[in-house]
Amino acid sequence: MKIALIGSTGYVGSKLLAEALERGHEVTAIVRNINSISLNDRNLSVKVADAGDLTAALSGHDVVISAYNPGADSDGSTTLAIIEAAKRAEVSRLLVVGGAGTLLLPSGERVVDQKDFPAEWKEGALRTARFLEQLENERQLDWVFLSPAAMLVPGERTGQYRVGKDHLLLNNSGDSRISLEDYAVAMLDEAEQPQHHRERFTVAY
Repeated sequence: MKIALIGSTGYVGSKLLAEALERGHEVTAIVRNINSISLNDRNLSVKVADAGDLTAALSGHDVVISAYNPGADSDGSTTLAIIEAAKRAEVSRLLVVGGAGTLLLPSGERVVDQKDFPAEWKEGALRTARFLEQLENERQLDWVFLSPAAMLVPGERTGQYRVGKDHLLLNNSGDSRISLEDYAVAMLDEAEQPQHHRERFTVAY
């Protein structure tokens, strides 16, 4: 496939980029600075664009994956610009890197609304929740919002993960985690073999 990847040099985006290239997809990395990424793969190209002018950069791709961090988006304008650009570019699907804060606990409450949710992460989690709300109001675009487990950290690529929908997934020890590498596997699996449409889902061990 031809994949446009927004945020390809970031914490999650860099793993998505590596996984997509390993699978042989043609990837266009959408960056603000051409010097932020090295062209070391024949299937990798780079386009320089900012949120206000994404349409041309996204055009001609089968799938757009957004690994943009909504925590940097104070008013929601950038995430909305990504949605609108994907529609104008007439791409088939928009896959979005989400957060665990919007996931639900057995009580039905969101993770981000708990008293013990880390204060330093809360603003970013709420801005990510706003991105999900923007997508939920979108009726034209075929979008997917993939929430990771509570702990998303570098680790091993096992190719294994469990799938849930809106509730936080816990293992037998009560932990919720997945490696960045296996999160990338799950995202590319969804890109290649769509299982979800206009909805959020989550993955964890």
